[in-house]
Amino acid sequence: MHDEPLFPDASLIDDCLIADRYALRKRLAGLERRLERNQPVDIGLEKLEKAIMDSRQTVALRRQLAGEVTFPPNLPITGRLDEIRETIAASQIVILCGETGSGKSTQLPKICLTLGLGLHGRIGHTQPRRIAARSLMSRISTELGSEPGALVGYKVRFKDRVSPQTRVKLMTDGILLAEIQRDPWLSEYDTLIIDEAHERSLNIDFLLGYLKQLIARRRDLKVIITSATIDPQRFSRHFDDAPVIEVSGRTYPVELRYRPLEEEGVSERDEAMQQAITDAVDELSREEPGDILIFLSGEREIRETAETLRKHKLHSTEVLPLYARLAPADQARIFNPSGKRRIVLATNVAETSLTVPGIRHVIDTGFARISRYSHRSKVQRLPVEFISQASANQRKGRCGRVAEGICIRLYSEEQFESRRAFTEPEIQRTNLASVILQMKLLRFGDISTFPFIDPPDKRLVRDGYRLLEEIGAVDGERKVTRIGRQLARLPVDPRIGRMLLEAAHGSCLKELLVIAAALSVQDPRDRPLEKQQAADEAHRLFQHEQSDFLGYVILWKHLEEQRHHLTRRKFVRHCRERFLSPTRVQEW
Repeated sequence: MHDEPLFPDASLIDDCLIADRYALRKRLAGLERRLERNQPVDIGLEKLEKAIMDSRQTVALRRQLAGEVTFPPNLPITGRLDEIRETIAASQIVILCGETGSGKSTQLPKICLTLGLGLHGRIGHTQPRRIAARSLMSRISTELGSEPGALVGYKVRFKDRVSPQTRVKLMTDGILLAEIQRDPWLSEYDTLIIDEAHERSLNIDFLLGYLKQLIARRRDLKVIITSATIDPQRFSRHFDDAPVIEVSGRTYPVELRYRPLEEEGVSERDEAMQQAITDAVDELSREEPGDILIFLSGEREIRETAETLRKHKLHSTEVLPLYARLAPADQARIFNPSGKRRIVLATNVAETSLTVPGIRHVIDTGFARISRYSHRSKVQRLPVEFISQASANQRKGRCGRVAEGICIRLYSEEQFESRRAFTEPEIQRTNLASVILQMKLLRFGDISTFPFIDPPDKRLVRDGYRLLEEIGAVDGERKVTRIGRQLARLPVDPRIGRMLLEAAHGSCLKELLVIAAALSVQDPRDRPLEKQQAADEAHRLFQHEQSDFLGYVILWKHLEEQRHHLTRRKFVRHCRERFLSPTRVQEW
């Protein structure tokens, strides 16, 4: 027996990182058992003491980084600081509901820092989009007077700027999901902020279901869910009536103007729409001066509109595109006013995820790219669709933050009234085969027992399993096969993915990519009722006597040939003359 304690005090481990505590306690118990059996413990003890010291030193480093935290007085959330702080301190789960521009995304992590969170575990802050994660990291770092990657870091696909002393970690929800595979307890964190939960993407629904199960096992984990003012009670009920705090946004009056296009069904890349955007910019130029935000559905639409506006030669104006694949330096330009009037062209990332400063006016084309499962073709697609009324109102709300604003909608009031109220959750418009596959790989258990906010239809679950068995992604016992694991890594519908895997083995990937892409969009061939015979005649040129699929390859080769030597306008005319939809051809 030893007269003095040989081992470090177990309470020292309580001041270590949460991620280290379990392993350190296990090692301590192991050494105590060795001592009881009179086995040597010296080397193990030395290593354990060093590990405890290193872990506590990281906590001390994080403590030192906490400077003074101040809050901008002009943000609506600042007026509710005490109430929010008290609710977070007293509750494990909090639902914070606030309009875009209320300051919730930038100020919540700072509120958590003032409560002493982020020391033994990080404050994880998820965003649906990489561009929002990156810009928020820069913004919060600046407000805290810290270097990016120090007190506040971020992690997105292919980019990791997180150091051991980082207390606030911005990331996409997909990154947090991937981390669950490595660490099911999420022990790196003591707080998780799930931002923009109203978007109800699959990733968000997965996280909300998983966290509902996890918080029962991890009583030390705080979860804050933020949402725009869209049905916060649904989130509260999901988490056993968690408290809801509502924060209003600053708003000035917004004048709404409808400027519908003469012809229906025009895409953003069509000349009529490009002309309508230019006319709307000219109309706003005659009003009170101010920056303009234009909503478009995707990167290609943004590039084409940017080109149109540059050719229009607007006086003392800079055109700034904003989309995910843009270089970080170019994205940062929208947060650094240059003195000129700015026209920002953005996707629906600027609807709720990102507040572009200084916006006075909005032009809304009314479109967005929405992932949807087609029951007709049984394929997951990403079509450009009319947005819901809730999305249109979010877009309108982007002006009227700094002064009175104008929102021009390039569609009619009747069209607005006829649209659905909300965009339905992704789980209700997605192929369940790919959801089941993802859940299997994330080890989330069976889809029918997982606590989704909106559980999917049981018949669709059965169909999903049946399809996975047919393509060899799961075996008879519903276990994921090698092919299933490969398919899960391809960002396409599982059936299309299975075709591509087989094509890669059969050395016909080039042709199969053309066919797979054609099956993922609406048929590019038009067949108007009054001109069916003429359309059939035109389409006969692209037929293959043995295979409809090879007909797609013939059509593709023809279009590629024409595209290379015709101007854009002539190519569009060429498509129409052959009864091909220019929009769907572009999509293909």
